Amino acid sequence: MAKGWYILHTYSGYENKIEKTIRSLIENGEISADVVTDIKIPVEEVVEIKDGKKRNITKKFLPGYILIEMDLPDIGWKSTCSAIRKINGVTGFVGTPSNARPQPISPDEAKAILQKAGEIKGEKAPRVKQTFAVGEQVKIIDGPFDSFTGTIEEVNLERNKLRVMVGIFGRATPVEVDLLQVEKI
Repeated sequence: MAKGWYILHTYSGYENKIEKTIRSLIENGEISADVVTDIKIPVEEVVEIKDGKKRNITKKFLPGYILIEMDLPDIGWKSTCSAIRKINGVTGFVGTPSNARPQPISPDEAKAILQKAGEIKGEKAPRVKQTFAVGEQVKIIDGPFDSFTGTIEEVNLERNKLRVMVGIFGRATPVEVDLLQVEKI
């Protein structure tokens, strides 16, 4: 018996309901709390810019999937797995047929998903929902170049930066701005 993260496939939109159902099964004693140790719905924080205002929203980045940390025993694993599979909205464990023992994901995969969800510390910056393309016209809404307009010359999504060509004193000048500092015209 070793703890591992398992991925449960569900109907999209049922993730929260299924998480509550599993937690109630644990409270009622139908599933052992020693077997199912944690349940996570992978969500990430996204910055949405609407009408010039920034809003932080949480969004499921793996809709239809739930991460379950389990310590499945060699004997008696079927009762736990079948109780979870019988929940309305659950289609099964990812990568295994309905009568087979589920397989955990690798620790590296689990770490990557949990880091993206912000459950464990890592380099995670809020993602910007708005997309930008080279050649688009944008207006700078924040920072030292506030109210300037320009054309996008380069998009760097890894750093959340844009290089915008702005007309300053009659000359086109490249300015590097954060994705949150601009809005499309």
